[in-house]
Amino acid sequence: MKTFPFQTAKVDAKGNVISRPKLQGKQFVEDLGNGVTLEMVQIPGGTFMMGSPPTEKDRGSDESPQRQVKVSGFFMGKYEVTQAQYQAIMEKNPSHFKGENQPVEQVSWDDAVEFCKKLSEKTGRKYKLPSEAEWEYACRAGTETPFYFGETITPELVNYNGDYPYGAAPKGKGLGETTNVGIFPANPFGLCDMCGNVYEWCQDVYNKNYQGAPEDRSAWLNSKDNNIKLLRGGSWITDARNLRSASCRDFARENRFNYVGFRVVAGA
Repeated sequence: MKTFPFQTAKVDAKGNVISRPKLQGKQFVEDLGNGVTLEMVQIPGGTFMMGSPPTEKDRGSDESPQRQVKVSGFFMGKYEVTQAQYQAIMEKNPSHFKGENQPVEQVSWDDAVEFCKKLSEKTGRKYKLPSEAEWEYACRAGTETPFYFGETITPELVNYNGDYPYGAAPKGKGLGETTNVGIFPANPFGLCDMCGNVYEWCQDVYNKNYQGAPEDRSAWLNSKDNNIKLLRGGSWITDARNLRSASCRDFARENRFNYVGFRVVAGA
């Protein structure tokens, strides 16, 4: 395990950066061969309120009721799985926007699960998709605001569709495609692109609200339709409101689009 330095950002209600805290995290690095590595960040255990409060602007009914969730420690990919990493494990690259350090996209839920299986076999360590609770806990990183940077976001901090801002933030120019992972500031746990770039598959099936949801970090696998899975994080093509830490989206497991990828989780 090694310590790594990183910088995050804090914004005011209009999206102006008011500070850029310098922090440290811990990670281990998995060697995938041919110079390709996978950086896994240590996520400390804790308790948080999952979902959005009734006062949050543009919230969805599937983000409630808010509930307290207890999370034990785990490791999460510092970045969305890149095309180089996917190529190293799966020996193919289905992405529309090509670039070794850009996130892999056009992958189905089952493609992502297969990647985790093959990665586990290669490394001898158990990898999986994050549960929704793990994902939101890691995304929030101790924050309670709509975004981990504060009350809003801007295209200077996140890759999304800047024509559709959030709150009092001004419009901004979107990039119209994915970017290399890690070029924007990290969240307070040292994770990059938890908002924007590509949507990320979670283990869970989609439910219309949190009535009966687990109160730990386990995946919620009980639903009427096991084929409808859950996406988190928003993407390069997405309105700002859909990049909030609590925002979720339902998606058929077989769908493959150029705005959907994933990141991986390993046990403590």
